[in-house]
Amino acid sequence: MIEGFTQSRIDTGDVTLSIHRAGRGAPLILLHGYPQNHRCWAKVAPRFAQDFDTIVPDLRGYGDSDAPADDAGHTAYSKRRMAADIVGLMDALGLDRAHVLGHDRGARVAYRLALDHPDRIARLGIIEIVPTGDFWESWTADLALKAYHWTFLAQPAPLPERMIAANPVAYVDWTLAQWTLEKSLAVFAPDALDSYRAQMSDPARVHAMCADYRAGAFLDRQLDGDSRKDGDLIAAPLHFLWAEGGFPAQTGDPLSLWRRWAPQVTGNACRSGHFAMEENPQAVLDAFLDHFRRN
Repeated sequence: MIEGFTQSRIDTGDVTLSIHRAGRGAPLILLHGYPQNHRCWAKVAPRFAQDFDTIVPDLRGYGDSDAPADDAGHTAYSKRRMAADIVGLMDALGLDRAHVLGHDRGARVAYRLALDHPDRIARLGIIEIVPTGDFWESWTADLALKAYHWTFLAQPAPLPERMIAANPVAYVDWTLAQWTLEKSLAVFAPDALDSYRAQMSDPARVHAMCADYRAGAFLDRQLDGDSRKDGDLIAAPLHFLWAEGGFPAQTGDPLSLWRRWAPQVTGNACRSGHFAMEENPQAVLDAFLDHFRRN
């Protein structure tokens, strides 16, 4: 649980999502990434809830949400399908529009949501990613070594699933620690770390996480290419936060990549590794409280 939040399960029409919710005001949806779940927002969500109706789902396949099996075309975990889950969640909650803030895989869901359903997004926040197609195009040998999980998890089933199953706790601990600035698990709250370890020990959720990356390597990349060819742009004002020690920083000028996708883009870097909400929560609040307060 997140302090002060209540949990419920919401039928979105395709899957049932577990959500945590608190606060009043304009709705703000927080979308987590890999290999995490809603618990990654625990250090910032209570402060957001002072100003916003704050809704923290577990994405499909993660946390306590449904985890359907992948399909041959990797559509089950495409960001288009996962964005549709959030639209279904908004419909079920009676929300016409919301602010959306996403980190990692959740940020990929967030920007696809903004492209596919522009009328449902008021303001958009992106933490620690560049668009999927752009990230693939930015690969160098150095970046490929750091982002090895993009190709590892996308391998055909059940290869990565079986390899992770050999020691899931060691795998997730290594991943989490290596992506922090200090290469340490110390930044993660004990209950959050327990949650991430339990999730990685569930074969259905490991399969879902691999399916998420299989979609990223194939369909999501294709969707980005189609959007670029069609001239699609993100209409919502977008603020981008990236970490000095994270993945986007390795692409050279990550802010310029987002300016190709949206006419209203602001951004800043912070001192952190990949997990900014847990490593530097104040930087996340400083970056996004004012952004989402604006009309």
